[in-house]
Amino acid sequence: MGRLDGKVIVLSAAAQGIGRAAAIAFAKEGAQVIATDINEDKLKELESYQGIQTRVLDVTKREQIEKLCSEIDRIDVLFNVAGFVHHGTILDCKEADWDFTMSLNVRSMYLMIKTFLPKMLDQKSGNIINMSSVASSIKGVVNRCVYSTSKAAVIGLTKSVAADFLEQGIRCNCICPGTVDTPSLRERIQARPNPEQALKEFLARQRTGRMATAEEVAHLCVYLASDESVYVTGNEHIIDGGWSL
Repeated sequence: MGRLDGKVIVLSAAAQGIGRAAAIAFAKEGAQVIATDINEDKLKELESYQGIQTRVLDVTKREQIEKLCSEIDRIDVLFNVAGFVHHGTILDCKEADWDFTMSLNVRSMYLMIKTFLPKMLDQKSGNIINMSSVASSIKGVVNRCVYSTSKAAVIGLTKSVAADFLEQGIRCNCICPGTVDTPSLRERIQARPNPEQALKEFLARQRTGRMATAEEVAHLCVYLASDESVYVTGNEHIIDGGWSL
């Protein structure tokens, strides 16, 4: 018996990083996973795992989201993972950077929740998990202005949805990681003028001496997706190795 037997889970940004680790962990626990991403080639790699089916999806496109929702009879868990990390202060953030970050990090969650929530309400049950960050209203982080603003908004969105639909059988939580060793992080490090120094800076702020792995975050994802957390809603779940202390 798996901890997620019979549950239908839809998640975004499943091609790599935390999304990929979560999709695999969900499937191993018996869930029927619908893994989405815009990266079709990387997404196809998940099809070798039993219990995972894939869909190419741009979570900033309402029409694509509505089409996916119409093709699904039931959804037990919606996991919004897609996001973008902009590097810089407010002075480094152009209007286009601000708009893109808010669209992908916040508006996409608004679109996904608004589209799938009615199906959950019809079922009188549903579980929404949003990916936020310690770099948000939890902790001020250097050179993370628009990113932190967007992730603070995700916390507000999470609490609002949890409060509004609690009595209709819906719960909503968010996950707030610290620094996680993922392909996207490695890409950001390599894009810096001095990648070696950038890596040292990331590691220096980790009091544990290392970054989290995507698989460690996926363990928390499984807990929140499972009935073990049935009495948990409206909360930020920090997993940062003590960075925010």
